[in-house]
Amino acid sequence: MSDNTPSLSPQDALVAVMVAASASDENMRTAELVAIQRMVNHMPVFASYDADRIRRVSQTVLDLFEVEDGLDALFGLIRDALPERLYETAYALACDVVTADGRHTDAELRMLEEIRDELSIDRLHAAAIEWGTRVRHLQP
Repeated sequence: MSDNTPSLSPQDALVAVMVAASASDENMRTAELVAIQRMVNHMPVFASYDADRIRRVSQTVLDLFEVEDGLDALFGLIRDALPERLYETAYALACDVVTADGRHTDAELRMLEEIRDELSIDRLHAAAIEWGTRVRHLQP
């Protein structure tokens, strides 16, 4: 990780997790981007967040995806910025983004697993979060 890699606010870290989940399959779909924007615009955790920062945080994530050990660096930034009480929130947001387009790629599922591991999400809690995501996104 270079010295010019910016530090993140807790809200930036949440955005970074969502962008990483979306970009994990190298195809950031419109539905996923809309989901990120919607969550930033409507969730209380983002009440004081400047949504214009999404672009900068997204570029940081994408830049880190291009370098060796970039994913490790990204998770280091996220853990440094994110209070532990928001780890499950981050995982829930990532699940919502991955599910927004109605399909899951193997790469997206691996990224969710990586997020679970890196943020030490309890497996039972993760299952509850995943179930909640599934029922919220059911098609009629």
